[in-house]
Amino acid sequence: MGLNRVYDLIIVGAGPAGITAAIYAARKRMDFLVLTLNVGGQVTFSSTIENYTGFQYITGEELAAKFYDHLKQYNFDLRMEEALRVSFENGLFHVTTDNGDYSSRAVIVATGRRPRELNVPGEREFKNRGVSYCATCDAPLFRGVDVAVVGGGNSGLEAVLQLIKIANSVYLIEIMRELKADPILVEKARASSRVSIWTGTHVLEIVGDKVVKGMRVLKEGEELFLPVQGVFIEVGSTPNSEIVDFVEKNQWGEIIVNCMCETSFPGLFAAGDVTNVPEKQIIVAAGEGCKAALSAFRYLSRKR
Repeated sequence: MGLNRVYDLIIVGAGPAGITAAIYAARKRMDFLVLTLNVGGQVTFSSTIENYTGFQYITGEELAAKFYDHLKQYNFDLRMEEALRVSFENGLFHVTTDNGDYSSRAVIVATGRRPRELNVPGEREFKNRGVSYCATCDAPLFRGVDVAVVGGGNSGLEAVLQLIKIANSVYLIEIMRELKADPILVEKARASSRVSIWTGTHVLEIVGDKVVKGMRVLKEGEELFLPVQGVFIEVGSTPNSEIVDFVEKNQWGEIIVNCMCETSFPGLFAAGDVTNVPEKQIIVAAGEGCKAALSAFRYLSRKR
């Protein structure tokens, strides 16, 4: 299980940052291991991608497949295991997973982010029973019914644009007075007769019996009930940074890195959406993964 072998590098995560880091590590002939639960990360949940250089239009699933096809051209260790903890002892890093323990001289954390919860009554109770955090995954289950999307950022508007092709009607709920999404997305949503946009609206509770039957909201001081059968929560995300506790993080839990993807602990690098690098974009994460691998290579070269 890797107990006796010491790798040059362990890459935790295989989204755009982790995959790119792996490609560059392979090209540098490093002895490395990739640990991940899936290949592609959050990219696979994007319905349409129109801003990744070289592709005017591609689905997230297709782009993730292209990433993986590129990755498979190289010979290295890939294990589909969940990383639980990164530690450092006796001059080596140790990554503990749900299936073993692995050692290396350097580590790149590229674990990405996970959807943020609303933390309102009924949310967890009806998860996967009408409450969803992925329109790409679950939109087809809500054909012909009324649904709500909570969140006025890009992810919320992208969910709305998916759902208007499937659902009977879509309520867009945003706690702020203005939508935060790109203007082109807002224009498309406003142009649909199926979309009702409610800004300045708080979600109080998600209600139902065996499945979601509606939600209580507070709109401009008035409590209202929306009879929806689905609630898609798109209110941002939280970095998956809990596996490492000996590096500096910011107030949101993002791992703080410099322009070389170095963390506060020598030999530990981080890349992509788990870090404090602004603009959580696929192309940015890929570039950061490249930088992290090259920085790890330089670090190891100096160590030797």
